[in-house]
Amino acid sequence: MTQAQQTFDVVVIGGGAVGENAADRASRTGLHVALVESALVGGECSYWACMPSKVLLRPDAACEAARRTPGVRDPGDLDVAAVLARRDEITHRWDDSSQADWVAGAGLTLLRGHARFTGPRALVVESDDGTVEVEARHAVVVATGSLPTIPPVDGLAAARPWTSRDATSAQHVPARLAVLGGGVVACELATAFASLGSRVTVLVRGDALLAGAEPFAGAAVLASLRARGVRVVLGAQARRVHRDADGVHVTLDDEDVTADELLVATGRHPRTRDLGLETIDLEPGAPLEVDDALGFPGVPWLFAVGDVTGRTGTTHQGKYDARVAGDVVAARFGPDEAARRAEASAGPWSRYRASADHAAVPQVVFTQPEVAWVGLTERAARDAGLAVRTVAYELADVAGASVISPDYAGRAQLVLDTARDDVVVGATFVGPDAAEMLHAATIAVVGELPLARLWHAVPSYPTVSEVWLRFAESAGL
Repeated sequence: MTQAQQTFDVVVIGGGAVGENAADRASRTGLHVALVESALVGGECSYWACMPSKVLLRPDAACEAARRTPGVRDPGDLDVAAVLARRDEITHRWDDSSQADWVAGAGLTLLRGHARFTGPRALVVESDDGTVEVEARHAVVVATGSLPTIPPVDGLAAARPWTSRDATSAQHVPARLAVLGGGVVACELATAFASLGSRVTVLVRGDALLAGAEPFAGAAVLASLRARGVRVVLGAQARRVHRDADGVHVTLDDEDVTADELLVATGRHPRTRDLGLETIDLEPGAPLEVDDALGFPGVPWLFAVGDVTGRTGTTHQGKYDARVAGDVVAARFGPDEAARRAEASAGPWSRYRASADHAAVPQVVFTQPEVAWVGLTERAARDAGLAVRTVAYELADVAGASVISPDYAGRAQLVLDTARDDVVVGATFVGPDAAEMLHAATIAVVGELPLARLWHAVPSYPTVSEVWLRFAESAGL
Protein backbone atom coordinates (compact mmCIF):
# COMPACT_ATOMS: atom_id res chain seq x y z
CA MET A 1 0.00 0.00 0.00
CA THR A 2 1.42 3.37 -1.02
CA GLN A 3 0.87 6.17 1.47
CA ALA A 4 0.57 9.89 0.76
CA GLN A 5 3.76 11.64 -0.26
CA GLN A 6 5.86 13.19 2.50
CA THR A 7 8.07 16.20 1.88
CA PHE A 8 11.12 17.28 3.89
CA ASP A 9 13.77 19.91 3.42
CA VAL A 10 16.52 17.28 3.65
CA VAL A 11 16.50 13.49 3.52
CA VAL A 12 19.42 11.47 4.89
CA ILE A 13 19.55 7.86 3.69
CA GLY A 14 21.21 5.70 6.33
CA GLY A 15 20.71 5.99 10.07
CA GLY A 16 24.10 4.81 11.28
CA ALA A 17 26.46 6.99 13.30
CA VAL A 18 27.50 8.87 10.15
CA GLY A 19 23.96 9.51 8.94
CA GLU A 20 22.86 10.57 12.42
CA ASN A 21 25.60 13.20 12.54
CA ALA A 22 24.77 14.51 9.07
CA ALA A 23 21.06 14.75 9.88
CA ASP A 24 21.65 16.46 13.22
CA ARG A 25 23.99 19.09 11.79
CA ALA A 26 21.75 19.74 8.77
CA SER A 27 18.80 20.44 11.04
CA ARG A 28 20.52 23.07 13.18
CA THR A 29 19.34 26.07 11.15
CA GLY A 30 15.73 24.94 11.25
CA LEU A 31 15.58 22.65 8.22
CA HIS A 32 13.11 19.77 8.47
CA VAL A 33 15.18 16.59 8.16
CA ALA A 34 14.16 12.95 7.69
CA LEU A 35 16.47 10.06 8.55
CA VAL A 36 15.81 6.81 6.69
CA GLU A 37 17.06 3.49 8.10
CA SER A 38 16.32 -0.04 6.86
CA ALA A 39 17.83 -1.92 9.81
CA LEU A 40 18.86 -0.62 13.25
CA VAL A 41 19.26 3.07 14.01
CA GLY A 42 22.88 3.50 15.05
CA GLY A 43 24.12 1.29 12.25
CA GLU A 44 27.13 -0.93 11.82
CA CYS A 45 29.34 0.76 14.40
CA SER A 46 26.87 0.44 17.26
CA TYR A 47 25.80 -3.16 16.72
CA TRP A 48 28.27 -5.09 14.56
CA ALA A 49 31.58 -3.24 14.30
CA CYS A 50 33.36 -0.67 16.48
CA MET A 51 31.54 -1.12 19.77
CA PRO A 52 31.06 -4.92 20.01
CA SER A 53 34.48 -5.73 18.56
CA LYS A 54 36.27 -3.48 21.05
CA VAL A 55 34.29 -4.98 23.93
CA LEU A 56 35.38 -8.45 22.79
CA LEU A 57 39.00 -7.27 22.68
CA ARG A 58 39.11 -5.31 25.94
CA PRO A 59 39.17 -8.17 28.53
CA ASP A 60 42.26 -9.75 27.00
CA ALA A 61 43.98 -6.36 26.83
CA ALA A 62 43.25 -5.83 30.52
CA CYS A 63 44.62 -9.27 31.40
CA GLU A 64 47.73 -8.60 29.34
CA ALA A 65 48.31 -5.30 31.15
CA ALA A 66 47.98 -7.09 34.49
CA ARG A 67 50.36 -9.84 33.46
CA ARG A 68 52.99 -7.27 32.48
CA THR A 69 52.75 -5.49 35.83
CA PRO A 70 55.01 -6.78 38.64
CA GLY A 71 53.18 -7.28 41.92
CA VAL A 72 49.83 -8.13 40.40
CA ARG A 73 48.70 -11.57 41.45
CA ASP A 74 47.19 -14.04 39.00
CA PRO A 75 44.90 -11.96 36.74
CA GLY A 76 42.96 -15.10 35.92
CA ASP A 77 41.44 -16.41 32.71
CA LEU A 78 38.64 -14.86 30.72
CA ASP A 79 35.05 -15.69 31.58
CA VAL A 80 33.80 -16.20 28.03
CA ALA A 81 30.13 -16.09 28.98
CA ALA A 82 30.66 -12.80 30.81
CA VAL A 83 32.54 -11.33 27.84
CA LEU A 84 29.71 -12.22 25.48
CA ALA A 85 27.15 -10.90 27.97
CA ARG A 86 28.98 -7.57 28.13
CA ARG A 87 29.02 -7.50 24.32
CA ASP A 88 25.24 -8.03 24.36
CA GLU A 89 24.89 -5.22 26.88
CA ILE A 90 26.95 -2.72 24.86
CA THR A 91 24.83 -3.43 21.77
CA HIS A 92 21.60 -3.09 23.78
CA ARG A 93 20.92 -6.65 22.64
CA TRP A 94 20.44 -5.29 19.14
CA ASP A 95 17.54 -3.12 20.23
CA ASP A 96 17.70 0.40 18.78
CA SER A 97 14.99 1.99 20.96
CA SER A 98 17.39 4.38 22.68
CA GLN A 99 18.84 5.47 19.34
CA ALA A 100 15.36 6.04 17.93
CA ASP A 101 14.54 8.11 21.01
CA TRP A 102 17.65 10.22 20.33
CA VAL A 103 16.48 10.84 16.75
CA ALA A 104 13.11 12.06 17.98
CA GLY A 105 14.73 14.18 20.69
CA ALA A 106 16.94 15.85 18.09
CA GLY A 107 13.86 16.96 16.18
CA LEU A 108 14.43 14.58 13.26
CA THR A 109 11.82 12.39 11.58
CA LEU A 110 12.69 8.69 11.45
CA LEU A 111 11.44 6.73 8.43
CA ARG A 112 11.99 2.98 8.69
CA GLY A 113 12.49 1.14 5.44
CA HIS A 114 14.67 0.80 2.38
CA ALA A 115 15.08 3.97 0.31
CA ARG A 116 15.47 4.06 -3.45
CA PHE A 117 15.74 7.05 -5.78
CA THR A 118 12.98 7.44 -8.33
CA GLY A 119 14.34 10.69 -9.74
CA PRO A 120 16.02 13.94 -8.65
CA ARG A 121 15.24 14.61 -4.96
CA ALA A 122 12.54 11.91 -5.14
CA LEU A 123 12.56 8.56 -3.35
CA VAL A 124 10.38 5.72 -2.21
CA VAL A 125 10.85 4.15 1.21
CA GLU A 126 9.68 0.53 1.29
CA SER A 127 8.97 -1.41 4.48
CA ASP A 128 6.66 -4.16 5.70
CA ASP A 129 4.13 -1.44 6.49
CA GLY A 130 3.98 -0.22 2.91
CA THR A 131 5.65 2.28 0.61
CA VAL A 132 6.09 5.97 1.29
CA GLU A 133 6.89 8.44 -1.46
CA VAL A 134 9.36 11.02 -0.19
CA GLU A 135 10.49 14.30 -1.71
CA ALA A 136 13.42 16.43 -0.56
CA ARG A 137 12.93 20.15 -1.18
CA HIS A 138 16.64 20.93 -1.02
CA ALA A 139 19.04 18.02 -0.52
CA VAL A 140 19.55 14.29 -0.15
CA VAL A 141 22.52 12.96 1.82
CA VAL A 142 23.53 9.33 1.16
CA ALA A 143 25.08 7.61 4.18
CA THR A 144 24.42 3.96 3.42
CA GLY A 145 27.87 2.72 4.37
CA SER A 146 29.47 -0.39 2.94
CA LEU A 147 29.10 -4.15 2.71
CA PRO A 148 31.64 -6.95 3.19
CA THR A 149 33.28 -8.12 -0.01
CA ILE A 150 33.11 -11.86 -0.62
CA PRO A 151 35.94 -12.83 -3.02
CA PRO A 152 35.02 -14.92 -6.08
CA VAL A 153 36.53 -18.12 -4.67
CA ASP A 154 34.96 -21.36 -5.90
CA GLY A 155 32.34 -22.47 -3.35
CA LEU A 156 32.98 -19.66 -0.87
CA ALA A 157 29.55 -18.01 -0.93
CA ALA A 158 27.77 -21.36 -0.74
CA ALA A 159 29.82 -22.36 2.32
CA ARG A 160 27.98 -19.77 4.44
CA PRO A 161 31.04 -17.91 5.68
CA TRP A 162 30.95 -15.47 8.54
CA THR A 163 31.33 -11.79 7.85
CA SER A 164 32.34 -9.35 10.56
CA ARG A 165 28.65 -9.05 11.50
CA ASP A 166 28.44 -12.75 12.28
CA ALA A 167 31.68 -12.71 14.23
CA THR A 168 30.90 -9.72 16.43
CA SER A 169 27.38 -10.98 17.20
CA ALA A 170 28.29 -14.68 17.63
CA GLN A 171 26.61 -16.44 20.53
CA HIS A 172 29.26 -19.14 20.67
CA VAL A 173 33.02 -19.35 20.27
CA PRO A 174 34.01 -21.87 17.59
CA ALA A 175 36.69 -24.36 18.56
CA ARG A 176 38.39 -23.74 15.22
CA LEU A 177 38.20 -20.44 13.34
CA ALA A 178 39.78 -19.69 9.98
CA VAL A 179 40.13 -16.05 8.95
CA LEU A 180 40.52 -15.02 5.34
CA GLY A 181 42.29 -11.64 5.16
CA GLY A 182 45.12 -9.71 6.75
CA GLY A 183 43.73 -6.22 7.39
CA VAL A 184 42.31 -4.47 10.42
CA VAL A 185 39.18 -6.61 10.83
CA ALA A 186 41.07 -9.86 10.29
CA CYS A 187 43.76 -8.98 12.82
CA GLU A 188 41.36 -7.69 15.47
CA LEU A 189 38.94 -10.60 15.29
CA ALA A 190 41.75 -13.15 15.16
CA THR A 191 43.06 -11.58 18.37
CA ALA A 192 39.63 -11.58 20.00
CA PHE A 193 38.68 -15.16 19.19
CA ALA A 194 42.11 -16.51 20.12
CA SER A 195 41.70 -14.87 23.52
CA LEU A 196 38.27 -16.48 23.87
CA GLY A 197 39.66 -19.96 23.20
CA SER A 198 39.42 -20.55 19.45
CA ARG A 199 42.25 -22.21 17.56
CA VAL A 200 42.69 -19.54 14.91
CA THR A 201 44.26 -19.81 11.48
CA VAL A 202 44.70 -16.59 9.49
CA LEU A 203 45.06 -16.94 5.73
CA VAL A 204 46.71 -13.88 4.22
CA ARG A 205 46.94 -13.52 0.47
CA GLY A 206 49.82 -11.02 0.68
CA ASP A 207 53.18 -11.22 2.37
CA ALA A 208 52.37 -9.08 5.43
CA LEU A 209 49.63 -8.08 7.84
CA LEU A 210 48.19 -4.55 7.87
CA ALA A 211 49.52 -3.70 4.43
CA GLY A 212 48.36 -0.08 4.76
CA ALA A 213 50.51 0.57 7.81
CA GLU A 214 54.26 0.90 8.26
CA PRO A 215 55.94 -2.52 7.78
CA PHE A 216 57.16 -2.66 11.38
CA ALA A 217 53.55 -2.41 12.60
CA GLY A 218 52.35 -5.43 10.67
CA ALA A 219 55.47 -7.35 11.70
CA ALA A 220 54.77 -6.67 15.39
CA VAL A 221 51.19 -7.90 15.12
CA LEU A 222 52.32 -10.97 13.18
CA ALA A 223 54.85 -11.87 15.88
CA SER A 224 52.28 -11.33 18.62
CA LEU A 225 49.61 -13.46 16.96
CA ARG A 226 52.05 -16.31 16.43
CA ALA A 227 53.27 -16.05 20.03
CA ARG A 228 49.65 -16.46 21.12
CA GLY A 229 49.28 -19.67 19.16
CA VAL A 230 47.54 -18.20 16.12
CA ARG A 231 48.69 -19.79 12.90
CA VAL A 232 49.27 -17.11 10.26
CA VAL A 233 49.83 -18.31 6.69
CA LEU A 234 51.27 -15.64 4.41
CA GLY A 235 50.95 -15.93 0.64
CA ALA A 236 47.86 -18.10 1.07
CA GLN A 237 45.73 -18.31 -2.05
CA ALA A 238 42.30 -19.84 -1.41
CA ARG A 239 41.29 -21.96 -4.41
CA ARG A 240 38.12 -23.71 -3.22
CA VAL A 241 35.88 -23.73 -0.18
CA HIS A 242 33.23 -26.18 0.90
CA ARG A 243 31.29 -26.96 4.05
CA ASP A 244 30.30 -30.41 5.30
CA ALA A 245 29.52 -32.11 8.60
CA ASP A 246 33.14 -31.72 9.73
CA GLY A 247 33.24 -27.95 9.16
CA VAL A 248 34.48 -25.55 6.51
CA HIS A 249 37.36 -26.65 4.29
CA VAL A 250 39.60 -24.13 2.53
CA THR A 251 41.82 -25.54 -0.21
CA LEU A 252 45.09 -23.68 -0.69
CA ASP A 253 47.77 -24.39 -3.26
CA ASP A 254 49.61 -26.83 -0.99
CA GLU A 255 47.25 -27.76 1.86
CA ASP A 256 43.70 -27.88 3.13
CA VAL A 257 42.62 -25.90 6.19
CA THR A 258 39.57 -27.08 8.16
CA ALA A 259 37.67 -24.98 10.70
CA ASP A 260 34.28 -24.86 12.32
CA GLU A 261 33.70 -21.36 10.96
CA LEU A 262 35.34 -19.27 8.26
CA LEU A 263 35.44 -15.50 8.70
CA VAL A 264 35.87 -13.53 5.48
CA ALA A 265 37.56 -10.20 6.19
CA THR A 266 38.91 -9.20 2.79
CA GLY A 267 37.56 -5.67 2.57
CA ARG A 268 34.31 -3.82 1.98
CA HIS A 269 32.62 -2.02 -0.91
CA PRO A 270 30.19 0.95 -1.01
CA ARG A 271 26.53 0.08 -0.57
CA THR A 272 25.10 1.75 -3.65
CA ARG A 273 23.86 -1.11 -5.79
CA ASP A 274 20.26 -1.07 -4.54
CA LEU A 275 19.63 2.68 -4.27
CA GLY A 276 18.08 3.35 -7.67
CA LEU A 277 21.07 5.46 -8.72
CA GLU A 278 20.33 4.74 -12.37
CA THR A 279 17.28 7.02 -12.08
CA ILE A 280 19.59 9.99 -11.44
CA ASP A 281 22.15 8.98 -14.05
CA LEU A 282 24.68 7.50 -11.61
CA GLU A 283 26.21 4.03 -11.63
CA PRO A 284 24.79 1.48 -9.19
CA GLY A 285 27.52 -0.25 -7.21
CA ALA A 286 30.06 2.54 -7.69
CA PRO A 287 31.23 4.85 -4.90
CA LEU A 288 29.71 8.31 -4.78
CA GLU A 289 32.80 10.41 -5.45
CA VAL A 290 32.20 13.74 -3.78
CA ASP A 291 34.20 16.94 -3.42
CA ASP A 292 35.53 18.36 -0.15
CA ALA A 293 32.11 19.87 0.62
CA LEU A 294 30.85 16.27 0.35
CA GLY A 295 28.69 17.31 -2.59
CA PHE A 296 28.39 15.47 -5.88
CA PRO A 297 29.85 17.56 -8.73
CA GLY A 298 27.15 18.65 -11.17
CA VAL A 299 24.30 17.56 -8.88
CA PRO A 300 23.81 20.47 -6.45
CA TRP A 301 21.23 18.70 -4.29
CA LEU A 302 23.15 15.44 -3.74
CA PHE A 303 25.65 14.78 -0.93
CA ALA A 304 27.32 11.63 0.40
CA VAL A 305 29.29 10.80 3.54
CA GLY A 306 31.14 7.85 5.05
CA ASP A 307 32.11 4.55 3.46
CA VAL A 308 29.75 5.06 0.54
CA THR A 309 32.06 7.73 -0.90
CA GLY A 310 35.15 5.52 -1.04
CA ARG A 311 37.20 8.27 0.61
CA THR A 312 36.96 7.10 4.21
CA GLY A 313 36.65 3.73 5.91
CA THR A 314 36.34 4.48 9.62
CA THR A 315 33.44 5.63 11.74
CA HIS A 316 35.32 8.57 13.22
CA GLN A 317 36.34 9.94 9.81
CA GLY A 318 32.87 9.32 8.46
CA LYS A 319 31.39 11.31 11.33
CA TYR A 320 33.83 14.12 10.56
CA ASP A 321 32.64 14.13 6.95
CA ALA A 322 29.05 14.06 8.19
CA ARG A 323 29.59 17.14 10.33
CA VAL A 324 31.06 18.96 7.34
CA ALA A 325 28.24 17.87 5.02
CA GLY A 326 25.57 18.72 7.55
CA ASP A 327 27.01 22.19 8.07
CA VAL A 328 27.25 22.74 4.31
CA VAL A 329 23.61 21.71 3.80
CA ALA A 330 22.45 23.84 6.75
CA ALA A 331 24.31 26.86 5.38
CA ARG A 332 23.37 26.49 1.72
CA PHE A 333 19.70 25.81 2.25
CA GLY A 334 18.97 27.36 5.64
CA PRO A 335 17.72 30.88 6.40
CA ASP A 336 21.03 32.32 7.65
CA GLU A 337 22.41 34.55 4.89
CA ALA A 338 25.72 35.07 6.71
CA ALA A 339 26.25 31.29 6.93
CA ARG A 340 25.41 30.98 3.23
CA ARG A 341 28.06 33.55 2.32
CA ALA A 342 30.61 31.94 4.64
CA GLU A 343 30.10 28.52 3.07
CA ALA A 344 30.26 29.88 -0.47
CA SER A 345 33.65 31.45 0.22
CA ALA A 346 35.00 28.62 2.38
CA GLY A 347 38.47 27.27 1.70
CA PRO A 348 40.47 24.29 2.95
CA TRP A 349 40.48 23.57 6.69
CA SER A 350 37.25 25.47 7.27
CA ARG A 351 34.22 23.84 8.92
CA TYR A 352 32.71 23.53 5.44
CA ARG A 353 35.47 21.47 3.80
CA ALA A 354 36.66 17.96 4.71
CA SER A 355 40.36 18.71 4.19
CA ALA A 356 41.54 16.14 6.74
CA ASP A 357 40.44 13.31 4.43
CA HIS A 358 43.52 13.97 2.31
CA ALA A 359 46.13 14.46 4.99
CA ALA A 360 45.16 13.38 8.48
CA VAL A 361 43.07 10.21 8.64
CA PRO A 362 43.67 8.38 11.95
CA GLN A 363 43.47 4.60 12.20
CA VAL A 364 43.70 2.36 15.27
CA VAL A 365 43.98 -1.43 15.33
CA PHE A 366 43.08 -2.85 18.74
CA THR A 367 45.33 -5.88 18.54
CA GLN A 368 48.09 -6.87 20.98
CA PRO A 369 50.11 -4.71 20.57
CA GLU A 370 47.85 -1.88 19.49
CA VAL A 371 48.73 -0.13 16.25
CA ALA A 372 47.83 3.50 15.63
CA TRP A 373 48.75 5.77 12.75
CA VAL A 374 47.73 9.01 11.11
CA GLY A 375 48.62 10.76 7.89
CA LEU A 376 51.11 9.27 5.45
CA THR A 377 53.34 6.27 5.84
CA GLU A 378 56.89 6.69 4.59
CA ARG A 379 56.09 4.78 1.41
CA ALA A 380 52.88 6.73 0.75
CA ALA A 381 54.72 10.02 1.25
CA ARG A 382 57.45 9.07 -1.19
CA ASP A 383 54.88 7.78 -3.68
CA ALA A 384 53.21 11.20 -3.42
CA GLY A 385 56.47 12.86 -4.41
CA LEU A 386 57.35 14.29 -1.00
CA ALA A 387 60.93 14.59 0.17
CA VAL A 388 60.76 12.98 3.59
CA ARG A 389 62.83 11.48 6.32
CA THR A 390 61.75 9.34 9.26
CA VAL A 391 62.57 9.56 12.93
CA ALA A 392 61.93 6.40 14.94
CA TYR A 393 62.25 5.52 18.62
CA GLU A 394 61.87 2.38 20.71
CA LEU A 395 59.14 3.07 23.23
CA ALA A 396 60.70 0.72 25.79
CA ASP A 397 63.53 3.27 26.12
CA VAL A 398 61.16 5.95 27.41
CA ALA A 399 61.10 6.23 31.20
CA GLY A 400 57.32 6.08 31.35
CA ALA A 401 57.31 2.70 29.66
CA SER A 402 59.43 1.18 32.44
CA VAL A 403 56.84 2.37 34.96
CA ILE A 404 54.13 0.50 33.08
CA SER A 405 56.07 -2.74 32.72
CA PRO A 406 59.63 -4.05 32.63
CA ASP A 407 58.51 -6.03 29.58
CA TYR A 408 57.09 -3.03 27.69
CA ALA A 409 57.77 -3.26 23.96
CA GLY A 410 56.83 -0.85 21.21
CA ARG A 411 58.03 1.43 18.49
CA ALA A 412 57.06 4.87 17.21
CA GLN A 413 57.95 6.73 14.06
CA LEU A 414 57.36 10.15 12.51
CA VAL A 415 57.42 10.96 8.81
CA LEU A 416 58.80 14.48 8.27
CA ASP A 417 58.52 16.64 5.14
CA THR A 418 62.05 18.00 4.73
CA ALA A 419 60.97 20.52 2.10
CA ARG A 420 58.81 22.24 4.74
CA ASP A 421 61.29 22.31 7.63
CA ASP A 422 60.36 18.86 8.94
CA VAL A 423 56.59 19.32 9.11
CA VAL A 424 55.01 16.16 10.51
CA VAL A 425 53.01 14.44 7.74
CA GLY A 426 52.65 11.01 9.32
CA ALA A 427 53.07 9.13 12.57
CA THR A 428 52.80 5.51 13.71
CA PHE A 429 52.73 4.08 17.23
CA VAL A 430 52.93 0.39 18.08
CA GLY A 431 52.65 -0.78 21.67
CA PRO A 432 50.32 -1.14 24.67
CA ASP A 433 47.57 1.51 24.62
CA ALA A 434 49.09 3.07 21.50
CA ALA A 435 45.63 4.38 20.58
CA GLU A 436 45.78 6.89 23.41
CA MET A 437 49.00 8.36 22.01
CA LEU A 438 47.64 9.05 18.55
CA HIS A 439 45.67 12.26 18.96
CA ALA A 440 48.73 14.40 19.65
CA ALA A 441 50.12 13.23 16.31
CA THR A 442 46.79 13.92 14.60
CA ILE A 443 46.91 17.49 15.90
CA ALA A 444 50.49 17.85 14.64
CA VAL A 445 49.55 16.62 11.15
CA VAL A 446 46.39 18.76 10.92
CA GLY A 447 48.27 21.78 12.21
CA GLU A 448 51.15 21.16 9.77
CA LEU A 449 53.56 21.62 12.65
CA PRO A 450 57.33 21.35 12.21
CA LEU A 451 59.19 19.19 14.70
CA ALA A 452 61.19 22.22 15.88
CA ARG A 453 57.97 23.84 17.12
CA LEU A 454 56.85 20.61 18.78
CA TRP A 455 60.13 20.62 20.73
CA HIS A 456 58.47 23.33 22.84
CA ALA A 457 55.48 21.08 23.65
CA VAL A 458 56.87 19.64 26.88
CA PRO A 459 55.59 16.11 27.64
CA SER A 460 54.79 15.18 31.22
CA TYR A 461 57.19 12.87 33.05
CA PRO A 462 57.10 9.93 33.38
CA THR A 463 54.70 9.15 30.54
CA VAL A 464 55.20 7.24 27.30
CA SER A 465 54.30 10.49 25.53
CA GLU A 466 57.82 11.63 26.37
CA VAL A 467 58.66 9.92 23.10
CA TRP A 468 57.88 13.31 21.47
CA LEU A 469 60.94 14.76 23.19
CA ARG A 470 62.99 11.78 22.06
CA PHE A 471 61.77 12.29 18.49
CA ALA A 472 63.10 15.85 18.60
CA GLU A 473 66.42 14.81 20.12
CA SER A 474 66.84 12.00 17.58
CA ALA A 475 66.24 14.54 14.82
CA GLY A 476 69.07 16.67 16.14
CA LEU A 477 67.14 19.30 18.08
